Amino acid sequence: MDDERTPDQRVVPQLREFAAAGDELGRLFARTKRMHTTDAAAMVAILTAEDQGAPMTPARLAEHVVLTTGATSTLLNRLEDAGHIIRTRGHSDRRVVTLHSTPAIHASADAFFAGLAQRQNAVLAGYTDAELSLVETVVDRLTGVVKDFVEHPPTDD
Repeated sequence: MDDERTPDQRVVPQLREFAAAGDELGRLFARTKRMHTTDAAAMVAILTAEDQGAPMTPARLAEHVVLTTGATSTLLNRLEDAGHIIRTRGHSDRRVVTLHSTPAIHASADAFFAGLAQRQNAVLAGYTDAELSLVETVVDRLTGVVKDFVEHPPTDD
């Protein structure tokens, strides 16, 4: 049976499937590194923040992994004891702590994700810059809509 949905009706479910695949990828990373899934999610968040040039703070990490500050502190102690992260106070405001990956976990994550990056780059190489720019715009706008919805959820009336 042919899919009778229009392209716009197919895109959002495909993006949900892509997001679910990303979640499964995070679980696979956790299993291969013998980490709890929350620890792995925290590591990915810290690594991503570093890649974006905005080091993660414990408070932002707590929001990201949806933990209390106490549970986040325990998680950070575990990651620090395992040699995955270091905490620094390299700001003018010494109260601000930032989280940084260690070279060992960075190398381990790079090695894990390298094959995926190569495969993704091979797929993307088949598209023009204009096509990729359009995809980037659409995904960015849809991400903004979801983030806005999360920040302003509907109320039960």
